Amino acid sequence: MTKRLDVVTIGRCSVDLYAQQIGTRLEDAASFAKSVGGCPANIAIGTARLGLRSALITRVGAEQMGDFVREQMVREGVETAGIAVDPTRLTALVLLAVENADSSPMIFYRDNCADMALEEADVDPDLVASARAVLVTGTHFSRPAAAAAQRKAMRIARESGGKIVFDIDYRPNLWGLGGHEAGFSRYVKSDTVSRIMREILPEADLIVGTEEEIRIAAGEEDVLAALRTIRAWTTAPLVLKRGARGCVIFAGAIGSLDDGIQGAGFPVEVLNVLGAGDAFMSGLLSGWIRGEPLTTCATLANACGAFAVARLLCSPEYPTQPELAAFLAETPLRRRPRTDPVLNHLHWVTTRRAQPESLMAFAIDHRSQLEAVADALGVSRGRLSDFKALAVAATARVARGRPGFGMLLDSTYGQKAFPLAARHGFWIGRPVEKPGSRPLDFDQLPDLGSHLQAWPVHHTIKCLCFWHPDDPAELKRQQERELLRVYDAARTLGRELLVEIIAGKHGTLDEETVASIVEHIYGLGIKPDWWKLEPQHDPAAWHRIAAIIERDDPFCRGIVLLGLDAPEDVLVAAFRAAAGCSRVKGFAVGRTLFAEPARRWLAGEIDDEAAISEMARRFDGLVAAWEGALQLRAA
Repeated sequence: MTKRLDVVTIGRCSVDLYAQQIGTRLEDAASFAKSVGGCPANIAIGTARLGLRSALITRVGAEQMGDFVREQMVREGVETAGIAVDPTRLTALVLLAVENADSSPMIFYRDNCADMALEEADVDPDLVASARAVLVTGTHFSRPAAAAAQRKAMRIARESGGKIVFDIDYRPNLWGLGGHEAGFSRYVKSDTVSRIMREILPEADLIVGTEEEIRIAAGEEDVLAALRTIRAWTTAPLVLKRGARGCVIFAGAIGSLDDGIQGAGFPVEVLNVLGAGDAFMSGLLSGWIRGEPLTTCATLANACGAFAVARLLCSPEYPTQPELAAFLAETPLRRRPRTDPVLNHLHWVTTRRAQPESLMAFAIDHRSQLEAVADALGVSRGRLSDFKALAVAATARVARGRPGFGMLLDSTYGQKAFPLAARHGFWIGRPVEKPGSRPLDFDQLPDLGSHLQAWPVHHTIKCLCFWHPDDPAELKRQQERELLRVYDAARTLGRELLVEIIAGKHGTLDEETVASIVEHIYGLGIKPDWWKLEPQHDPAAWHRIAAIIERDDPFCRGIVLLGLDAPEDVLVAAFRAAAGCSRVKGFAVGRTLFAEPARRWLAGEIDDEAAISEMARRFDGLVAAWEGALQLRAA
């Protein structure tokens, strides 16, 4: 039968909480980063990132952590039909810290957890039969019901022409062989574990384990003896993971530990060894399932393992196909993937959250302009928060549930509007600059990173910089420093960045003006996810900007047009002028939409409904104009 999936992984699935302080005891950790964890879950994500069609069979709890796992799997492109929701058990949790490269204490919160309650009924025969390979893991043979579920999947795979991959995945703690504090332990001798492993080994088409795992699987204390014992039971390739020395694949008789097939090695600076084996398996399977030579499989496995040990987290840090290709193509190889700007940018743009292809945003992040209106009318500035909530209602009235709509909202007066906009699924941009600052300054944010840490992960940082090529050198240096600071904060914290450039207020504009600014900012090493630029009336200017973006960052999401309080007819003309540039993805316009309704509403001349209706009418007109411009582009 046609196989629509490449691999189905079965077993452990947890939420990992990684201490963000590196080089500390778990007792001293102050904050944690959340990610999906567990060997099969990690491998499902790792293989999906490398282009395989993967699925996961496991259980999660009927709570927020279970929802997180399922949502993250969807974002990663992993088939989720096999993830059962357990109404009575909680999603497993793991707390981890990195004391040093060789010690990562962890605590497993797995008492009666959801994933270890997996049973035969959770295994869908059609799902398993649709895969070219099924991966089973040692830990899930530690419980009778979970073991029966894996054995069922193995039978279905064999009957449907699929392959069986056995990841020995030995964690003594999860077999009840260590105390709660011994989560990092890798080996405890156990005749019971060895007996169970021995029953699985002859059925596997590929067997993978560390030296400790090979020993426990064979029931031998010597690694070479263990490999030879396993070889007597099966002809399947045996993959021995050897940490910093890479791996050896034994496809036939086993003479010595160095007699097997070896791939290229990748010496990197080691930060954290946790999760490296799952990254290694992802790379191995990406070659093995595609029928690559075993030498190539070993090289891919070693490279993916190198990525994992050089970074902090598990699955979030695994490479994507473009990132891995860039790493393998480099001569000399990069020893510090964690801090390499090229690899980190490729990692970011190929793993960031999905966004709409086009963006039509109601920009009401204005502060000083609205404050001036309120002050002139003798109205409390506190009312601005209520007005911004009305703008959300106006945007929703135009969007009518369609994708591609967004809002720019500020932290000062947008707090009431933020949850309303999120409820409608709007893209949300949020300014960090002090209004009107030149040189660029951040509004009450001396510690930018700590402030941004509190933002929801889906909020995009918006940074407006007034810049002109004729600016004095010292002004440029100050602006460069602040743009680099916000870019570093955005990438460190995993937030998208929109850079807004306004040049026309401080000098003349020609076809090279804005393009030269964009080029200069790229030259600083800054690669925004979005650009927000003023209208260019000369098509040549747009083509010049687009060419620079294509050359310096083809992964850029695109450009949105700003309004500069222009009349509607002027904006419509600007939309048409931009229609020929495919890099222009939409608009973010504000005062054209809200300035007059805001004044009248604050003055008490119109009520809430009238303000909403008027802003919706104006926004709807611009949306229609932009959609008309897109039709011109398509023609």
